[in-house]
Amino acid sequence: MSSQDATPQDEKMRKSQTGAAQEVLTHATPLQQILTEETANPTNEHQPFEMRLHESLEDQNLQRALERFAPSWRASRQDVFAIEESDYGEDYSFTKLRQTLREAKDHAIEHQPELIAQFIKNAEAAGAIVYRASTAAEANAYIYNVCLRHKADIVVKSKTMVSEEIELNHYLEEKGIKPIETDLGEWVAQLNHERPSHMVLPIIHKTRQQVGTILSTATGREISREDVAEQVAVIRSEHRKSFLTAKIGISGANALIAESGTVMMMTNEGNGRLVTSLPPVHIVLAGYDKLISSYAEAMTQLRLLARSATGQHITSYNTFITGPATPEKEMHIVLVDNGRSQMREDPRFKEALRCIRCAACANICPPYQQVGGHSFGHIYSGAIGLVVTPFHHGIEAGSGPQSLCVSCNACETVCPVEIPLPSLILDVRHRTVEAKGLPWIKKVIFSIMAKPKLFDLTLRLLSIGQLPITWGGKYIRAKRFGPLKKLPLIKNLAEMASWRSLPAIATKPLRDRIKKPAVTKNPQEQDLNLTVCYFAGCMTDRLYPEMGEAVIKVLEAVGIHVEFPTDQSCCGLIALNSGDRNNGVEMARQTIVMLEQALQKKQADYILSASTSCVVTIVQDYIRLFEDMKDQEWLKRTQRLAEKIIDFTSFMDRVILPSGTLAARLLESQNKEMVTYHDSCQSCNCLGLRPEARRTIQSIPGLELKEMPNSDVCCGFGGSTSLEHPEVASRLLKNKLQNAQSTGASILIADNPGCLMHLRGGIDATSQSMRVLHLAQLIAERLQANKK
Repeated sequence: MSSQDATPQDEKMRKSQTGAAQEVLTHATPLQQILTEETANPTNEHQPFEMRLHESLEDQNLQRALERFAPSWRASRQDVFAIEESDYGEDYSFTKLRQTLREAKDHAIEHQPELIAQFIKNAEAAGAIVYRASTAAEANAYIYNVCLRHKADIVVKSKTMVSEEIELNHYLEEKGIKPIETDLGEWVAQLNHERPSHMVLPIIHKTRQQVGTILSTATGREISREDVAEQVAVIRSEHRKSFLTAKIGISGANALIAESGTVMMMTNEGNGRLVTSLPPVHIVLAGYDKLISSYAEAMTQLRLLARSATGQHITSYNTFITGPATPEKEMHIVLVDNGRSQMREDPRFKEALRCIRCAACANICPPYQQVGGHSFGHIYSGAIGLVVTPFHHGIEAGSGPQSLCVSCNACETVCPVEIPLPSLILDVRHRTVEAKGLPWIKKVIFSIMAKPKLFDLTLRLLSIGQLPITWGGKYIRAKRFGPLKKLPLIKNLAEMASWRSLPAIATKPLRDRIKKPAVTKNPQEQDLNLTVCYFAGCMTDRLYPEMGEAVIKVLEAVGIHVEFPTDQSCCGLIALNSGDRNNGVEMARQTIVMLEQALQKKQADYILSASTSCVVTIVQDYIRLFEDMKDQEWLKRTQRLAEKIIDFTSFMDRVILPSGTLAARLLESQNKEMVTYHDSCQSCNCLGLRPEARRTIQSIPGLELKEMPNSDVCCGFGGSTSLEHPEVASRLLKNKLQNAQSTGASILIADNPGCLMHLRGGIDATSQSMRVLHLAQLIAERLQANKK
């Protein structure tokens, strides 16, 4: 109801409500007493991250529950967006809708003060009472004062993550007021003395058998462990009396519509409408980030939220509340800051305020699927939880969970408002390092890597020193350590190699193997008259020089002149991904200077790398890095280089295959060999590569490509994450290898050295026969002998 439609009776009620607001807001002494009491800042004890992680990894029910959900969500989400676009056209595609919603949310962030004022004006005109809380303590104190005024001993709650954020339940319980969660999943979690493990699906980590046990214990009677319908009926029955007797109902909001002062709420259960309409008082808890300008923008959010969260076309209940349900009722809207203003003032992190809490970033996250939200988060879980936790609860609360991120970038691909979650998580990691420091071993390693000559010398010495544990082979295997396992550093190395064989350092790196390019004696007309500057990356150069040789062999086979700058070193990816920005920046600048000089000297047509991780680091991460540092000189230099850089897979697909130069040089084959392909995270999620490698494979005679299930799901490498959290990495690796083996292929192909290291190590450690090759190696093996 708008103020223009108000009757004299409505106006009388509005004045009464204004008086009620004044009673809550101006009784300074009680409010100050509450805020200064020991319980004003709730300190609900959180288990240490390490303990939560250990419990999650040991919980087999959690593994089963999450493994069932993730694939079905991926399929449902993909289908529903495909149907939407098919039925309504490109304007309703995921790409278009999320661009529209991103622009709407960015407008709301930029114009937040005006929209707050507009929302408050319209909400109050409709009869609501609006309170702005700067902190969690202020929000809790205000809600408690409302409870005191109405002599409420219980409150019923619909789902609200902000109440979890401010730890409202704990606060009210200490004050003698009983909060009752009426969302099915939230109530089960509450009965089991747990927090929600997921922002949309609070007990996704529980099986129906566990839910039946929890309900049986709580109600004192036997509830079916198998019949979900019976469990739901019990929960509904238990909640009815609470709905009818509670004096206060508390809900969240999915959006706050400024143009009308309306609260939008989306739920799949009827409890939300009961909470907001039956009790005499309705309290809305919402952060400033829920503001949006108009109904039209809210409709876009409504379309995206259900599809992103649960793979539904639309949620069951979409409720719009403008003012109290009836003139006799009160409606309070508590707008919570709690770090959001600080986030808005940060040029990088303000993008996180676009979040609509769909939890798609958790649904698609590989580590989340292994450990769940209680480990992969604090209050808010998933990738967005790693980003916002430091602002709401401090850097210490987020320092442990952020280490689980494998930087696969899958979260950014499904985010309905295009939040650059992976780069923001790396920023959190950097701030964690600033606050807590790096482990000493990382300090030593990264400082060595930042000095190319010292790095070169160190690796050459290590390649000799490793002989007692490699026996001259290509792998470091745990069984070869023998008595050396007792030595502290060797013991750690042996543990790393216990589940995944580690690669031996090449005694002769790629830089030592490269000879002066030969001149082709009988060039063919279709030969490509191009010059390529080859940036191998430190893993190829020092661990897998045979991959680099394969790249050069393929390029030279089609007439391309290859230049290899011998002063190239690490691009800085490992340091940057570990939060060590100082050494990472030093390595970035060294790489830029080296590539600039190589281009100027050799007049190369392309800078090519067969490591998609290195390509992404240079063309994406460097740019974000120098933008963040406001270093315009290095930013422009990086942007100029980025125009020349291309990965090997794209080069094959865009340059070599269309030219027809390769076909004549490939061996004919009568026998079919089956291969399968793993999509590297950096390739598919960062560079958008999906059909390119497959087209190359299918162009090679004698090969049959068999797609593996979930080919684009992370293999678990994640750089140093696989060393810090081997239990998580090993499970992801096991899943990937099982999917590869299910195809019956004899060769597993990828285009990223990091993935190849991980996959090869897993194959070797389990004595499997499948070969793991880089795409370039697959092609090189099938080339005819070059005619010079």
